[in-house]
Amino acid sequence: MDRLLSMECFVRTVETGGFSSAARDLGLSQPNVSRNVAALETHLRQRLLQRSTRKLHLTPEGERYYVEARRILDAVNEAESALKSEASPSGLLRVACPTAFAHAFLMPQVPEFLRTYPGLDLDLQISDRFVNLIDDGVELALRIGHLSDSALRARRVGLFTRICVAATDYLDARGTPETPGDLINHDCIVYSLLSTGATWRFADLEVTVSGRLRVSAPQGAREAALAGLGVALGPHWLFEDGLRSGRLKRILTGYEATPVPIHILYVANRLLPRRATVFMDFMAAAFSKVETLNVDRLPSGCGDDRWPAVSEADR
Repeated sequence: MDRLLSMECFVRTVETGGFSSAARDLGLSQPNVSRNVAALETHLRQRLLQRSTRKLHLTPEGERYYVEARRILDAVNEAESALKSEASPSGLLRVACPTAFAHAFLMPQVPEFLRTYPGLDLDLQISDRFVNLIDDGVELALRIGHLSDSALRARRVGLFTRICVAATDYLDARGTPETPGDLINHDCIVYSLLSTGATWRFADLEVTVSGRLRVSAPQGAREAALAGLGVALGPHWLFEDGLRSGRLKRILTGYEATPVPIHILYVANRLLPRRATVFMDFMAAAFSKVETLNVDRLPSGCGDDRWPAVSEADR
């Protein structure tokens, strides 16, 4: 038995959710992957996976073994990378990113990143759904919000302000809110995936808003605001085009909550491969040049802080 290959088959089966998807990732046949996992279980004299007709589940022994196997494979990959060429990392890097941020800031940097690192393949998982780095086999995830989960670590790569906007036509018809409390008399467009839901945070208070429209993507809030359907709350950069054209107007200036950080997350107890570190370095440098991602810069050195990880809900 090739023990490393069997471990890799097991780890990829866990991270991709099945033998077939693991086989595609590894360039092997599905029966080959299944045989390697079975051989590993025989060698360990432990059942690692519970098979069912629909899904594979880790046994308690499998959960413990997965953590150690992932750590060992990361160490092997890092050692090989160091021996090959520090300037030329290689392999597949999986990165998760919220939709609006990906289209506005990440995707424009991808062509230059791939030209800079020709040995790297990039799997971008662009979605506003919850992504579990371990369960979903993702090495890095961009997250917007404050940090809380000690199972992850993070590098801060930006800081921005959430603002309130509305269409000029809407404000002409309904009047302009002068204080956050005035929002209770207005139609507000609720972004349903925001961690605080219909409770909007401002500098020194929170307001529970309501309206006839809820959306599950930031772009939906922007389009609804442009259509005059109500007041929207979101990142300043989300509304830049509308503000520049005059179709949207910024309101409640001076009441904004503290700036919101942007981090790249990774698993705390996992050795980070070089392909992941070069991605973080590249994107941190690129984002540092974007004014709207660097509101109220912290003192020198704080942009590269390592923190306990993030609240996944506060995208």
